[in-house]
Amino acid sequence: MIAWGDTLRSGGRKPELAERLTKIPAYLFAELDAMKNEKIKEGVDVIDFGVGDPDLPTPKPIVEVMKRAVEKVENQKYPSYEGMESFREAASRFYKRRKGVKISPDDIIALIGSKEGIAHLPLAYVDRGSVVLCPDPGYPVYPSCTVLAGGKPYFMMLKKENGFLPDIDAIPEDIAKKAKIMFLNYPNNPTAAVASKEFIKQAVDFCIDNGIVLAHDAAYSEITFGVKAESFLSYGYENVIEFNSLSKTYNMTGWRIGYAAGDPDVVKALLKVKTNIDSGVFQAIQEAGAFAMDECDEWIDRNIAVYENRAERLVSGLKEIGLNAKKPKATFYVWCEIPENYTSMEFARTLLNKAGIVVTPGIGFGEGGEGFVRFALTRDTKTIDRAIERLKDAGICF
Repeated sequence: MIAWGDTLRSGGRKPELAERLTKIPAYLFAELDAMKNEKIKEGVDVIDFGVGDPDLPTPKPIVEVMKRAVEKVENQKYPSYEGMESFREAASRFYKRRKGVKISPDDIIALIGSKEGIAHLPLAYVDRGSVVLCPDPGYPVYPSCTVLAGGKPYFMMLKKENGFLPDIDAIPEDIAKKAKIMFLNYPNNPTAAVASKEFIKQAVDFCIDNGIVLAHDAAYSEITFGVKAESFLSYGYENVIEFNSLSKTYNMTGWRIGYAAGDPDVVKALLKVKTNIDSGVFQAIQEAGAFAMDECDEWIDRNIAVYENRAERLVSGLKEIGLNAKKPKATFYVWCEIPENYTSMEFARTLLNKAGIVVTPGIGFGEGGEGFVRFALTRDTKTIDRAIERLKDAGICF
């Protein structure tokens, strides 16, 4: 035991990081936070359109259910690994009502946010050297969790001229044979694209033909503007697992509650990983989540109205300063083209340094994101108007 005042040893050999960890770049949003915090220290009133965390509060009725659920003694014990039956039944009803998809509660498991399930899925299917098909640009967790599981990401480019849908036919035959998982995400982050029925069927058929798990990240499925986001489960459950989340749908990002649904064998494989890693979702949160899915459709409509108004306001302002921005069909993001003489990181730094505005550089979502920046519609219209005025005052016009 080291006595108080003793000199601690230093200068010894440091443990080496696992090789897999060195292959993962720093998480983009952590870097953005560092840049933003530096400006705040300088006294800049920063307007943050970076991370997609809703500024709208969780609906009060959901919070009230949570308050009562916390007091229940049965909710203060270890939860079940797969999730409460009442939560899974509510998710099943939600899919039937909102998506027209009938799925058994037995083929649904609760998650500590959909990110947790997405990150754990490769541990069930990926061996060293296995290939995982990842969209580019795309959510950074897809390639990161692939690397952590020992696999190799193969990037499917999402190009503007193709409606930000990957070209399934362009995937080489040898890659398809090695692939274990295909990650897709529609409505899409960061591009805000929506997948057509024809594309979804093509992707599902491709994965069935090649023995690939199609992992669809449906976190933004309920935030649409005049269009419907189809569930990939509409075309059958074979080889398909769909990840859904209450984070964006009900402004519950901090609650960490989501679920996965689909092919029973894939769901069971993910559950086997989870039982060895975590102990399930706090049951009080599951009770609140079940209530949200059963009783709070009107709050989804309110969110949509707010985000659509913000999108129209922001896009109009960006066009005024000469940027090529289009109103999104879904999500709460605007994927904005930048001038050719900038990289996305240079453009993001320019907005921060000259106008105190934070946006996400497209390169942070992969090489395919270069040439764009992402604005999150998580600031009210007054703040959006103020941001546009700042840009004009700073002479940022094109």
